Amino acid sequence: MKDFKKYYIIPATTEEVYLALTLPHTIQLWTGEQAEMSTEPGSEFSLWEGSIVGKNLAFEENKKIVQQWYFDGQEAESIVTIKLHPHKQGTSAELQHTNIPDEAYKEMVEGWDDNYFGLLIRFYS
Repeated sequence: MKDFKKYYIIPATTEEVYLALTLPHTIQLWTGEQAEMSTEPGSEFSLWEGSIVGKNLAFEENKKIVQQWYFDGQEAESIVTIKLHPHKQGTSAELQHTNIPDEAYKEMVEGWDDNYFGLLIRFYS
């Protein structure tokens, strides 16, 4: 199991980024894919038409999102925490993803960089 931590600068306000990560129709705008999302702790979510699924654990409006991401046969809970900080260029998104299965690590890091935050940055640029 591996952990991943990285900061991304997004050219939008923390409020805009928070909504882009939590509203299903807004997620669909920047991903181009169907999304199921709720800010209700304990609710299940699905992104990229089921490629990413899990459970929402906690939310702090415009500041923090905590989710459990599901992996087949996972040994320990894989937790994603995204903290949003105001930045002179918009928002600094602090990502921490724990307990990524070794065999999924490279693909997961590329996904964060290219498909998740990469798409979000391009959406606001």
